[in-house]
Amino acid sequence: MSYDTAASHSSLQRIMSAASPETLRSVRMQVQEELLGQFASLHIEKWNQRVGEMHDAVMKQAVALCEQQLIEEGFGSPPADYAFVVFGSAGRREQTLGSDQDNGLILEDHDIENEEVLHYFELFGKRLSAILELAGYPPCPGNVMVTNPLWRKTTLEWSRQLASWREERGWEQVRYLMIAADLRHISGNPDLTAGVRDEMYALFEQESAQQESFPAAVLRNTLRHKAALNVLGQVITEQTGEHAGEFDVKYGLYLPIVNAVRYLAVEYGIHASSTIDRLSQLNQLDAVPFRWVESCQTAFDTALRLRSVTAVKAGEREQSGSGYLPQSLLKQKEIRRELREALGTVRLMYRTLQRQQRYRERKWL
Repeated sequence: MSYDTAASHSSLQRIMSAASPETLRSVRMQVQEELLGQFASLHIEKWNQRVGEMHDAVMKQAVALCEQQLIEEGFGSPPADYAFVVFGSAGRREQTLGSDQDNGLILEDHDIENEEVLHYFELFGKRLSAILELAGYPPCPGNVMVTNPLWRKTTLEWSRQLASWREERGWEQVRYLMIAADLRHISGNPDLTAGVRDEMYALFEQESAQQESFPAAVLRNTLRHKAALNVLGQVITEQTGEHAGEFDVKYGLYLPIVNAVRYLAVEYGIHASSTIDRLSQLNQLDAVPFRWVESCQTAFDTALRLRSVTAVKAGEREQSGSGYLPQSLLKQKEIRRELREALGTVRLMYRTLQRQQRYRERKWL
């Protein structure tokens, strides 16, 4: 075992040994400081992998502490099997050091009138969310959380909800399905997670009869976020407000790549949840030209690196930043070049997708 591997293993062991939410938070902050010290020496994908391992360990321990607290308070052990799952950047293994909560619960099927089970997992969701917040994960602005019944359901309820979203295909329903497409297991019974994922992808692959196809509906949503590059090849920055002159890495670069690759994954029946794995499988299927995959991978690496840089405020242990690339960095020649090249790749991707959209629209007229 190399020194780096041993050090990483030791950090994860410290997290998994935390005996209270307060200790969990403290250890997480220490590990994040260590990760920051490795940022300049590791390739972004390797560094991002270690960040993800740290987050997974913290969340698993938060679940264990939640169960322990409820037992100690007289509520007992969980009255039914469950799976704690994550969505968003956590589901894709692409979190920054300052990620918020994007999570849910999959519960074993039980009598939905059983008040004991309903009450326990309602309390479980509230308690787990509170522990995670104390550990440094702020609530999700979109309320994709275990405290929200929309994201806390039995396997049967998940099955019905996914089918309903696919059938309706409004903008909001497709958005929810794309959130669910990034679902990843963290703790609990993995068979519950696997069952919901299988059900979800079976729905994705169903043929449409007399209406717009499901991939077409996903494509329509995907094209809402475009590369922040104008017709002259200049980077589009914020025009007003406190971030005037700065570049929004998340919405200007990162999400357009994530969304485009996720659409292609749905189109070609790929079940992977991370952008990197989706790109790899697209390449294996020869679904898109290798040069396209290679360019997209380079652009994605740039997005990950810049997103990680902007997620950190120097000197703050919380590791929570604005997500905007400041003018001081935009003025650096190398960063400006990499950003323009990445955005140029995304613009070409979206031109291809827009042609597909026009074709699909004509097909369903």
